[in-house]
Amino acid sequence: MSPAVRLWSRARREATAIREAVRTAPRRTVVTESVLAGLVLLCSLAPVPLVPPAHPVSVALLGVWAALLVPARRMYPTLTVLCCVPLIAGDNVWAMVVVPCVVWSAVRRITPARRAWAVVGASAAGAVLLSIAAQSLSGLPKMPYLAVGAGVAALFILLPALSGMMLGRRRPLTRLLRERNAYLEQARLLTDETARMEERARIASEMHDLLGHRILLISVHAGALQLAAERQAPPLASQAELLHTTAGTAMDELRGILGVLRHPSGENIGERGTHESLSALVEDARSAGADAELHWNATAETGADARTRQAVHRVTREGLTNALKHAPGAPVRVTFHDEGETVVITVVNDAPPVPRQPGDGNRSGLIGLQERISLLGGALHAGPRPEGGFILSARIPHRPDSPPVYATSPGPVSGGAGSRPPLSTEVLTWPRLLGGGCVAILVLLPTVGTTIALLIMAVLH
Repeated sequence: MSPAVRLWSRARREATAIREAVRTAPRRTVVTESVLAGLVLLCSLAPVPLVPPAHPVSVALLGVWAALLVPARRMYPTLTVLCCVPLIAGDNVWAMVVVPCVVWSAVRRITPARRAWAVVGASAAGAVLLSIAAQSLSGLPKMPYLAVGAGVAALFILLPALSGMMLGRRRPLTRLLRERNAYLEQARLLTDETARMEERARIASEMHDLLGHRILLISVHAGALQLAAERQAPPLASQAELLHTTAGTAMDELRGILGVLRHPSGENIGERGTHESLSALVEDARSAGADAELHWNATAETGADARTRQAVHRVTREGLTNALKHAPGAPVRVTFHDEGETVVITVVNDAPPVPRQPGDGNRSGLIGLQERISLLGGALHAGPRPEGGFILSARIPHRPDSPPVYATSPGPVSGGAGSRPPLSTEVLTWPRLLGGGCVAILVLLPTVGTTIALLIMAVLH
């Protein structure tokens, strides 16, 4: 295969690769590169009609060349830096000022650093040699002109390349710091979660050993009392049966709480939050002497999430317990309403027949409900009614979103105790940003000053 055929085949492959890269690139990137290339072309050719140059064709070609280097710096950074040589040696000042920006962006993409410096050195040397060759066409170049050519090559190629490499080496360091920060944060979350699991297991063990034993004794004695009451005092048999049943229910609920403490992700909700479970709660309240009733406003059995049903069960139980405790004898209405996307559970009790002094409760039950409903994305309302009595109402989504990872971790304890979250990425990279970023900007100051001076001279000329 002849060299010409090989060159043509390679050109076709490169053209295909360019088309594929443009097709797969994000639309925002394509638009940005197109706009930049268009602005460079406009700025390079706009002064030509105003100040006709001596060689308009070469000036126009240099403007088009500068516009093509803008998108080429992404795929071919090495070739782009080398192709900046004609712009330095050419007579289009408006296209020359694009060279520092192109070199600064292209050098950041060249790895390793040794190769980048080799390309930059070759480009600077080529710019000086081509400037000497262009000047020699009109005579032997003088020493001041050689010095100016070397200075322009240094200011427009070497300094932007140095600045670009500083920022390019900072990028992997920033990525490494971000990965380290994410790793430390994940490790902290896992450590906190392990500590919480150990504490939950310890609390569950203590509750099982202390409360479980006591409640079991109460249940046994209540059963014996029920048998004795059926033989010796039949009028008290129903109360003894209620005491026995309540002790058994308390034991079952204690086992459920222990299961939650030991296995929080596998909580056994069972059939809580259903029509049958709420009816059982209302029936238990009636057995305890409350005038309670349930209004179920749903066309069928609700298909709510298990966490939602558990929250409905807790709200109903808390409302009935508070009504029995603070408003004995007052009518209590439990209303369940399915609104499609959300469910609303309301427990309303009227004012007690006999006025009572405010209770000595600490509202811990309502605070716990508020926390549970908030984690599910719902809202809880609890407070006295204007006409007397009390209302407890909760609106809970059918399918609550899963809480984020950070929601499972408590905030830092006041006073400096507990674990603290790791420093943010901005704090971690700020010293590097202040060092490398400021030095890279300072390196570019001579280049910026020279560019402004060249543009002013071109305008005045």
